[in-house]
Amino acid sequence: MSTSSEYTIPNLINVDKWREIEQSFPPLKNDLLLRAARGEETERAPVWVMRQAGRYLPEFLEVRKSHSFFECCQTPSIASQLTLQPIDRYPRLDASIIFCDILVVPQALGMEVLMEPSKGPVLPAPIHTPSDLSRLNQDVDVQKELGYLFEAITLTRKGLGGRVPLIGFCGAPWTLMAYMCEGGGSKTFENSKSWLYKYPKESKELLRKVADVCADLLVGQVLAGAQMLQVFDSWAGELTPYQYAEFALPPCIYISHKVKSILKQLGHPGVAITLFAKGANAPSTFKLLSDPKVTGYDTLGLDWTVDPVEVREYVGRKVNLQGNFDPTVLYGGKEGIEKEVERLSERWNAAGGGWIANLGHGITPNVKPEDMGWFLECVHKYSKRA
Repeated sequence: MSTSSEYTIPNLINVDKWREIEQSFPPLKNDLLLRAARGEETERAPVWVMRQAGRYLPEFLEVRKSHSFFECCQTPSIASQLTLQPIDRYPRLDASIIFCDILVVPQALGMEVLMEPSKGPVLPAPIHTPSDLSRLNQDVDVQKELGYLFEAITLTRKGLGGRVPLIGFCGAPWTLMAYMCEGGGSKTFENSKSWLYKYPKESKELLRKVADVCADLLVGQVLAGAQMLQVFDSWAGELTPYQYAEFALPPCIYISHKVKSILKQLGHPGVAITLFAKGANAPSTFKLLSDPKVTGYDTLGLDWTVDPVEVREYVGRKVNLQGNFDPTVLYGGKEGIEKEVERLSERWNAAGGGWIANLGHGITPNVKPEDMGWFLECVHKYSKRA
């Protein structure tokens, strides 16, 4: 692990301000998520769902009628409102996650990012060669560029009234680099992956640059009130195990170590951090991720293509796990949802250790809200441990 002297404390709210903010929050009533993230075998699995604030909720769509996507992200009152919507609707949720988008980091680096209804995220001027790196902002002041997110987190903590913990997040450097090089989503990732072969040195420099912004963003979220963090590496599975170990994992480790080191320097007790490396499921990769003292990640998120018992055999008992219901189970009807939750809960309980129930990726737009509610009911029922 790197020494704390390597890390520069970002321009963020000062310690006295953080302590004042923290004292203004209501006491936490449901700490199940935080206990599981510390490795406790809780009486049942805490459950939340990636993208739980989003397009499947009619109340979300109503807000979006009059506001663009990034306007929602960048307006603290709206972002807080959207974050609270699923918590208000579903009393069975054990966590909230701030409404935002991973692509605010490329925006902070000076890139234009659009959200087009038919295409999703679009970056009109992607990075093609190392010479394009000069277009990026060299020194990013996260308080100036992304302070709206910190305001949204503080508002949301107060709006939650202590009902459940609030999760902050960012995208992982490799996933963000992929968007920055591809100009949006991709099926082949030929532009971003070819960088790793053609420009390995410059790729690592770019990944480290992105990692610094990500780490500062996460520190700011914690100081603003986030009680847990998650790093989303959505495109990790596009890499070979070698590429993941060589390019994607080191900047993620840098992020976790920098965040924990700076929080310690500031006198903050720290928070648990989850790494969700979707599709990076090689046994060798799991072994690399098995020790939180090395990686800095307390919990690993799993996608739906792996079995928790097998993963536990790879990673041992030091790290906690999160996941990993197939998102399409929510289209399975009440009986299908219940059967699958019962089956997979048995596997998770057999795996042992800290378990946070979640989907293996985000909830999709056409899910009926009542089916989401039934899923949560079933998790509460079947994840109980003796």
